Amino acid sequence: MALFLLKHLNWLVSLHIMAFVSWMAGLFYLPRLFVYHTQIKPGSEENTRFCLMERRLQKQIMAPAMIVTFFTGALMASLPGVVSWSSVWWWVKLLCLLGMFMFHGACAVWRRDFAAGRNQRSERFYRIANEVPTILMVLIVIMIVVRP
Repeated sequence: MALFLLKHLNWLVSLHIMAFVSWMAGLFYLPRLFVYHTQIKPGSEENTRFCLMERRLQKQIMAPAMIVTFFTGALMASLPGVVSWSSVWWWVKLLCLLGMFMFHGACAVWRRDFAAGRNQRSERFYRIANEVPTILMVLIVIMIVVRP
């Protein structure tokens, strides 16, 4: 299996990057939708539309992209020589990735709160939350590319 993956590593990296970009797009957009959703009256037709958009974004784009990102990354990490397990950059990257998974989960909770009409968070909260995936993404990319 490792030989097959090494032979097709460029394809695996390409798939990983495409999935990561798709996942990040969702992680950038969903909190932005929440910002606008806070301005909508619960129970309105517009509220229903926001709930549908948020659910589709999470279920049809973000979740599959996250899964593909995870599995392609895990496959690459399992290959000999790809990861220096004693290097700090690798552990910082994994910590940031854990943060990304946690943020994804938080977005799922917030989406369900909106869908149930029980959002208690402010527009400002979601504006600030919207910066979290950007910070994590910057750190992840630096750890992978620069490997400080």
